[in-house]
Amino acid sequence: MAEQKRIQPLFQLDGKVALVTGASKGIGEAMARGLAEFGAKVVISSRKQEAIDAVAEAFRADGLQAIGIAANMGNIEDIHALVDKTVEAYGGLDIIINNAAANPVFGPIQNTDERAFDKIIDVNLKGPFELCKKAYPILKERGGGSIINISSIGGLKPERGIGIYSVSKAAINSLTQAMAQDWGADNIRVNAICPGLIKTKFSEALWNDEAILQRFLKKIPLRRAGIADDIAGLAVYLASDAAAYCTGGIYRVDGGYAAA
Repeated sequence: MAEQKRIQPLFQLDGKVALVTGASKGIGEAMARGLAEFGAKVVISSRKQEAIDAVAEAFRADGLQAIGIAANMGNIEDIHALVDKTVEAYGGLDIIINNAAANPVFGPIQNTDERAFDKIIDVNLKGPFELCKKAYPILKERGGGSIINISSIGGLKPERGIGIYSVSKAAINSLTQAMAQDWGADNIRVNAICPGLIKTKFSEALWNDEAILQRFLKKIPLRRAGIADDIAGLAVYLASDAAAYCTGGIYRVDGGYAAA
Protein backbone atom coordinates (compact mmCIF):
# COMPACT_ATOMS: atom_id res chain seq x y z
CA MET A 1 0.00 0.00 0.00
CA ALA A 2 1.36 3.41 -0.97
CA GLU A 3 2.21 5.73 1.88
CA GLN A 4 -0.61 8.15 2.53
CA LYS A 5 0.39 11.76 2.08
CA ARG A 6 -0.21 14.17 4.90
CA ILE A 7 -1.84 17.23 3.42
CA GLN A 8 -2.57 19.38 6.45
CA PRO A 9 1.09 20.10 7.35
CA LEU A 10 1.69 21.42 3.85
CA PHE A 11 -0.48 24.43 4.67
CA GLN A 12 1.52 25.37 7.76
CA LEU A 13 3.70 28.47 7.47
CA ASP A 14 5.68 28.17 10.70
CA GLY A 15 9.08 29.80 10.36
CA LYS A 16 8.08 31.72 7.24
CA VAL A 17 8.26 35.51 6.97
CA ALA A 18 5.49 37.18 4.98
CA LEU A 19 5.21 40.76 3.72
CA VAL A 20 1.77 42.03 2.75
CA THR A 21 1.32 45.47 1.22
CA GLY A 22 -1.93 47.39 1.41
CA ALA A 23 -2.70 45.41 4.56
CA SER A 24 -4.24 48.01 6.86
CA LYS A 25 -7.77 46.95 5.89
CA GLY A 26 -9.89 44.93 3.49
CA ILE A 27 -8.42 42.11 1.44
CA GLY A 28 -4.86 42.86 2.53
CA GLU A 29 -5.70 42.65 6.22
CA ALA A 30 -7.68 39.41 5.70
CA MET A 31 -4.79 37.77 3.83
CA ALA A 32 -2.25 38.93 6.41
CA ARG A 33 -4.36 37.46 9.20
CA GLY A 34 -4.75 34.19 7.30
CA LEU A 35 -0.98 33.85 6.88
CA ALA A 36 -0.41 34.68 10.54
CA GLU A 37 -3.03 32.16 11.68
CA PHE A 38 -1.10 29.47 9.82
CA GLY A 39 2.11 30.40 11.62
CA ALA A 40 3.84 33.04 9.52
CA LYS A 41 5.56 36.08 10.94
CA VAL A 42 3.80 38.88 9.10
CA VAL A 43 4.87 42.37 8.16
CA ILE A 44 1.81 44.52 7.63
CA SER A 45 2.50 47.44 5.34
CA SER A 46 0.55 50.45 4.12
CA ARG A 47 1.16 54.17 3.86
CA LYS A 48 0.06 55.20 7.37
CA GLN A 49 2.01 53.88 10.33
CA GLU A 50 -0.84 54.49 12.77
CA ALA A 51 -3.23 52.32 10.75
CA ILE A 52 -0.87 49.36 10.38
CA ASP A 53 0.20 49.57 14.01
CA ALA A 54 -3.45 49.15 15.02
CA VAL A 55 -3.79 46.05 12.82
CA ALA A 56 -0.53 44.55 14.08
CA GLU A 57 -1.57 45.17 17.68
CA ALA A 58 -4.90 43.42 17.07
CA PHE A 59 -3.06 40.45 15.56
CA ARG A 60 -0.68 40.21 18.51
CA ALA A 61 -3.62 40.39 20.93
CA ASP A 62 -4.83 37.18 19.27
CA GLY A 63 -1.46 35.50 19.76
CA LEU A 64 -0.24 36.09 16.21
CA GLN A 65 3.18 37.39 15.14
CA ALA A 66 2.99 40.71 13.32
CA ILE A 67 4.62 44.11 13.02
CA GLY A 68 3.79 47.17 10.93
CA ILE A 69 6.21 48.90 8.56
CA ALA A 70 4.90 51.91 6.63
CA ALA A 71 5.74 52.36 2.95
CA ASN A 72 4.35 54.15 -0.07
CA MET A 73 4.29 51.68 -2.96
CA GLY A 74 4.63 54.56 -5.39
CA ASN A 75 8.03 55.48 -3.93
CA ILE A 76 11.04 53.33 -4.82
CA GLU A 77 13.05 54.41 -1.78
CA ASP A 78 10.17 53.37 0.49
CA ILE A 79 9.87 50.04 -1.31
CA HIS A 80 13.54 49.18 -0.94
CA ALA A 81 13.53 50.28 2.70
CA LEU A 82 10.47 48.09 3.33
CA VAL A 83 12.35 44.98 2.22
CA ASP A 84 15.44 45.94 4.23
CA LYS A 85 13.40 46.61 7.38
CA THR A 86 11.53 43.32 6.98
CA VAL A 87 14.78 41.37 6.83
CA GLU A 88 16.18 43.37 9.74
CA ALA A 89 13.11 42.62 11.87
CA TYR A 90 12.60 38.94 11.06
CA GLY A 91 15.87 37.76 9.54
CA GLY A 92 14.58 36.99 6.06
CA LEU A 93 11.64 36.96 3.68
CA ASP A 94 9.73 34.04 2.16
CA ILE A 95 6.29 35.28 1.09
CA ILE A 96 5.30 38.50 -0.65
CA ILE A 97 1.74 39.60 -1.33
CA ASN A 98 1.51 42.68 -3.53
CA ASN A 99 -1.93 43.96 -2.61
CA ALA A 100 -1.51 47.75 -2.44
CA ALA A 101 -3.31 49.45 -5.30
CA ALA A 102 -4.46 52.86 -6.50
CA ASN A 103 -7.43 53.91 -8.57
CA PRO A 104 -7.98 57.69 -8.22
CA VAL A 105 -10.41 57.88 -11.17
CA PHE A 106 -13.81 56.27 -11.69
CA GLY A 107 -15.36 56.91 -15.08
CA PRO A 108 -14.52 56.77 -18.78
CA ILE A 109 -10.84 56.60 -19.69
CA GLN A 110 -10.81 60.11 -21.19
CA ASN A 111 -11.25 61.41 -17.64
CA THR A 112 -7.90 59.93 -16.60
CA ASP A 113 -5.28 62.66 -16.72
CA GLU A 114 -1.53 62.07 -16.83
CA ARG A 115 -1.08 62.43 -13.08
CA ALA A 116 -3.75 59.83 -12.33
CA PHE A 117 -2.41 57.51 -15.04
CA ASP A 118 1.10 57.68 -13.62
CA LYS A 119 -0.13 57.02 -10.08
CA ILE A 120 -2.09 53.94 -11.16
CA ILE A 121 0.87 52.48 -13.05
CA ASP A 122 3.44 53.42 -10.39
CA VAL A 123 1.52 51.81 -7.51
CA ASN A 124 -0.16 48.90 -9.28
CA LEU A 125 2.67 47.78 -11.58
CA LYS A 126 6.00 49.47 -10.99
CA GLY A 127 5.75 49.15 -7.21
CA PRO A 128 5.27 45.36 -7.19
CA PHE A 129 8.02 45.00 -9.80
CA GLU A 130 10.51 47.00 -7.74
CA LEU A 131 9.58 45.21 -4.52
CA CYS A 132 9.97 41.75 -6.06
CA LYS A 133 13.22 42.68 -7.81
CA LYS A 134 14.63 43.96 -4.52
CA ALA A 135 13.50 40.81 -2.70
CA TYR A 136 14.60 38.35 -5.39
CA PRO A 137 18.14 37.65 -4.08
CA ILE A 138 16.76 37.18 -0.57
CA LEU A 139 14.19 34.63 -1.70
CA LYS A 140 16.77 32.87 -3.85
CA GLU A 141 19.25 32.61 -0.98
CA ARG A 142 16.55 31.06 1.24
CA GLY A 143 15.88 28.35 -1.33
CA GLY A 144 12.75 29.82 -2.84
CA GLY A 145 9.54 31.53 -1.88
CA SER A 146 6.08 32.55 -2.95
CA ILE A 147 5.00 35.81 -4.55
CA ILE A 148 1.29 36.56 -4.88
CA ASN A 149 0.16 39.53 -6.94
CA ILE A 150 -3.36 40.75 -6.32
CA SER A 151 -4.83 41.54 -9.71
CA SER A 152 -8.50 41.90 -10.71
CA ILE A 153 -11.04 40.41 -13.06
CA GLY A 154 -10.60 43.76 -14.79
CA GLY A 155 -7.16 42.50 -15.74
CA LEU A 156 -8.80 39.69 -17.72
CA LYS A 157 -11.35 41.91 -19.43
CA PRO A 158 -11.54 45.67 -18.86
CA GLU A 159 -14.35 46.82 -16.60
CA ARG A 160 -16.23 49.99 -17.48
CA GLY A 161 -15.44 52.87 -15.17
CA ILE A 162 -12.04 51.51 -14.17
CA GLY A 163 -10.37 51.29 -17.56
CA ILE A 164 -6.79 52.31 -16.74
CA TYR A 165 -6.92 50.37 -13.47
CA SER A 166 -7.91 47.35 -15.58
CA VAL A 167 -4.96 48.01 -17.89
CA SER A 168 -2.60 48.03 -14.89
CA LYS A 169 -4.00 44.72 -13.71
CA ALA A 170 -3.63 43.15 -17.16
CA ALA A 171 0.00 44.20 -16.94
CA ILE A 172 0.44 42.69 -13.48
CA ASN A 173 -0.93 39.40 -14.81
CA SER A 174 1.69 39.46 -17.54
CA LEU A 175 4.41 40.45 -15.06
CA THR A 176 3.34 37.53 -12.86
CA GLN A 177 3.91 35.06 -15.65
CA ALA A 178 7.17 36.69 -16.73
CA MET A 179 8.56 36.41 -13.20
CA ALA A 180 7.29 32.83 -12.93
CA GLN A 181 9.24 31.96 -16.08
CA ASP A 182 12.44 33.66 -15.02
CA TRP A 183 12.47 32.66 -11.36
CA GLY A 184 11.06 29.13 -11.44
CA ALA A 185 14.53 27.58 -11.50
CA ASP A 186 15.18 29.36 -8.19
CA ASN A 187 12.06 27.75 -6.68
CA ILE A 188 10.37 31.14 -6.49
CA ARG A 189 6.72 30.68 -7.34
CA VAL A 190 4.73 33.63 -8.66
CA ASN A 191 0.95 33.63 -8.98
CA ALA A 192 -1.84 36.17 -9.28
CA ILE A 193 -5.30 36.34 -7.73
CA CYS A 194 -8.04 38.16 -9.64
CA PRO A 195 -10.81 39.16 -7.24
CA GLY A 196 -14.24 39.97 -8.58
CA LEU A 197 -16.60 42.32 -6.79
CA ILE A 198 -15.43 42.27 -3.16
CA LYS A 199 -17.10 44.51 -0.59
CA THR A 200 -14.22 46.63 0.67
CA LYS A 201 -13.64 50.36 1.05
CA PHE A 202 -11.46 50.32 -2.06
CA SER A 203 -14.30 49.05 -4.29
CA GLU A 204 -17.04 51.09 -2.65
CA ALA A 205 -17.74 53.06 -5.84
CA LEU A 206 -18.88 49.79 -7.45
CA TRP A 207 -21.03 48.18 -4.75
CA ASN A 208 -22.35 51.33 -3.07
CA ASP A 209 -24.16 52.33 -6.26
CA GLU A 210 -27.30 50.19 -6.39
CA ALA A 211 -27.55 50.26 -10.19
CA ILE A 212 -23.94 49.16 -10.63
CA LEU A 213 -24.28 46.55 -7.89
CA GLN A 214 -27.35 45.00 -9.51
CA ARG A 215 -25.61 44.95 -12.89
CA PHE A 216 -22.83 42.91 -11.33
CA LEU A 217 -25.08 40.61 -9.33
CA LYS A 218 -27.08 39.64 -12.40
CA LYS A 219 -23.83 38.32 -13.93
CA ILE A 220 -22.55 36.55 -10.81
CA PRO A 221 -23.76 32.93 -10.61
CA LEU A 222 -23.39 32.91 -6.83
CA ARG A 223 -25.62 36.01 -6.71
CA ARG A 224 -23.60 37.88 -4.12
CA ALA A 225 -20.63 40.14 -3.77
CA GLY A 226 -17.55 38.66 -2.16
CA ILE A 227 -15.97 39.52 1.16
CA ALA A 228 -12.29 39.87 2.03
CA ASP A 229 -12.10 36.43 3.64
CA ASP A 230 -13.09 34.90 0.29
CA ILE A 231 -9.62 35.84 -0.95
CA ALA A 232 -7.63 34.89 2.14
CA GLY A 233 -7.97 31.11 1.79
CA LEU A 234 -6.51 31.06 -1.70
CA ALA A 235 -3.69 33.34 -0.58
CA VAL A 236 -2.78 30.93 2.24
CA TYR A 237 -2.81 28.02 -0.21
CA LEU A 238 -0.58 29.76 -2.76
CA ALA A 239 1.82 30.87 -0.03
CA SER A 240 2.18 27.35 1.35
CA ASP A 241 3.89 24.14 0.27
CA ALA A 242 0.45 22.78 -0.63
CA ALA A 243 0.89 24.86 -3.81
CA ALA A 244 4.47 23.74 -4.42
CA TYR A 245 3.75 22.92 -8.08
CA CYS A 246 1.78 26.09 -8.80
CA THR A 247 3.45 29.01 -10.54
CA GLY A 248 2.45 31.40 -13.29
CA GLY A 249 -1.21 30.86 -12.40
CA ILE A 250 -3.91 33.52 -12.74
CA TYR A 251 -6.69 32.56 -10.32
CA ARG A 252 -10.17 34.06 -10.33
CA VAL A 253 -12.17 34.57 -7.14
CA ASP A 254 -15.28 36.19 -8.56
CA GLY A 255 -18.32 34.09 -7.77
CA GLY A 256 -18.28 32.83 -11.35
CA TYR A 257 -18.59 36.30 -12.91
CA ALA A 258 -15.98 35.79 -15.63
CA ALA A 259 -17.46 32.43 -16.59
CA ALA A 260 -21.05 33.64 -16.86
